[in-house]
Amino acid sequence: MTTTPNQDLELTSAAIEERILGFLAERTKTSWEPEADLFESGTVSSLFAMELVVFLEGAFDIEIAGPDLKLVNFRTARVMVGLVERLRAEEAEDGRG
Repeated sequence: MTTTPNQDLELTSAAIEERILGFLAERTKTSWEPEADLFESGTVSSLFAMELVVFLEGAFDIEIAGPDLKLVNFRTARVMVGLVERLRAEEAEDGRG
């Protein structure tokens, strides 16, 4: 299903999590729990974090920059959901979203 940015404004936490987990499963060929530490597992490396940044920015129309580019923000799907929600809210408040 293709969505427009306006339709994406209504994304729920569960929908964001589902998209992130889908991306992770596709890229790593592994099923992930929302709280699983991706990097501690040894399945992905810190270089994979850059793929996560590109995916999150494109999938959710956000910009991840500066202090948000910390590995801690990409450790689990659940943490990434929080990051996406916060950045979407900030961008909407600033009139960018």
